[in-house]
Amino acid sequence: MRALTTVSVVVLASAGIGHAVLNSLDADIARVDPFKDMKNRPEGGHGMNLLMVGTDGREKVTEAERRKYRLGGAPCHCTDTVMIVHISEDRERASIVSLPRDSYAEAPEHTDAVTGKRHGPHALKLNAAYAEGGPTLTVRTVEDMTHVKIDHYLEVDFTSFMKTVDVLGGVRICTAQPLKDRYTGLDLTAGRHLLGGGQALQYVRSRHTDGSSDLGRMRRQQRFLASLVSQATSSGVLLNPMRFRDVTRAVLSSVRADKGFGTDELLDLGRAMRNFSPSSSEFTTVPIGQMAYAVKGIGSTLKWDEPKARKLFRELREDKPLAVPRAPRPKALRVAVAPQQIRVQIENGTSTTGLGKRVDGALAATGFRTTGRPTTGHDSGVRRTVVAYDPRWDRSAKSLAAALPGAELRAVPGQGPLLKVIAGADYRKVTRVRADDPAQGESGVVTGDQVVCP
Repeated sequence: MRALTTVSVVVLASAGIGHAVLNSLDADIARVDPFKDMKNRPEGGHGMNLLMVGTDGREKVTEAERRKYRLGGAPCHCTDTVMIVHISEDRERASIVSLPRDSYAEAPEHTDAVTGKRHGPHALKLNAAYAEGGPTLTVRTVEDMTHVKIDHYLEVDFTSFMKTVDVLGGVRICTAQPLKDRYTGLDLTAGRHLLGGGQALQYVRSRHTDGSSDLGRMRRQQRFLASLVSQATSSGVLLNPMRFRDVTRAVLSSVRADKGFGTDELLDLGRAMRNFSPSSSEFTTVPIGQMAYAVKGIGSTLKWDEPKARKLFRELREDKPLAVPRAPRPKALRVAVAPQQIRVQIENGTSTTGLGKRVDGALAATGFRTTGRPTTGHDSGVRRTVVAYDPRWDRSAKSLAAALPGAELRAVPGQGPLLKVIAGADYRKVTRVRADDPAQGESGVVTGDQVVCP
């Protein structure tokens, strides 16, 4: 999550400020050699791939900040966030792919960075690769899983993240729902907020604001990164040498990078990306096939959807856009949960033949996951359409009811995740709805301009 800010180094370099400024900053970057003695690496593709990792690094945070932003506990010496940032060969697009920290992974043979013990290949969670073998094992594990050759490595911690946001004057985010997490102390009302460094850290760290855990957190991280890019490119930072220096120094002060990523690379990349904007970036998370994949000795992990993941990383290697251009569509009501995530059974509550099939087809066309097998209810005299739902899925029920104007919400404890629509005599049409968060959609790919504040 702290790695989010490192992308801004690339963006900020687009000011074209010369070596006089950047050379003075190069010394601030701590160097690592994550590619040492690496063999049998994937073939290089088109464009440039950076592996961005965020480490907890909380030992550098002041005691006051630790208490205020709830950063207690010992650092885990692992990666909280892992992202592949692909910069297209024409330097006109950045594709950011989040790799969940709890992803099931298989580490290759290596020597433990702490104990010096030699390990054979074994299963682990992706974020544990850093603890066992540092940057080298992290890069090797990611390359083995994705078959994407990593060109550069960048590592950021808490301190750099907070300093960068503060130097930028804060970053604006929007939320349709209140966000509260008692673990991080995050407490935001629905609406627009300008977050300073500490509050921004709470925002990107929170994973208990809803039931989406790490996946929801990664969506918020992507949303925050898009807003960070928007702030950096629209605030005049890129045109002001002194502000550029201050922001870049804040980022680089706690960064570790490979030896090959220095001043020349920043300048060359920056000059090619002068017109970079939120719409030039696209964000996604590697597709998940199994949410709670139990592994003996490791616990619950996330198992990737292998066919979809292979397709995603093939497109990355071939330098193809991940977001498919879409034709303009009519406006839709915004709802909390995407139709693609809501399962629905339709029941005809009237004596009108074929009504159930009509409602099923209309909801399916809007994106809802209907069963495709509408049934006939025992009561054929239902006047008002009903959405029956288990209270645990109340956000999904409200999103479904928004597509059925005038529908009655009826709580049925124990019904489970399958929602039920009883079509009544008042049914006229289905209103198109879409998720307030575009990242919930079926493709899972969004561009930066879709997630920043309007």
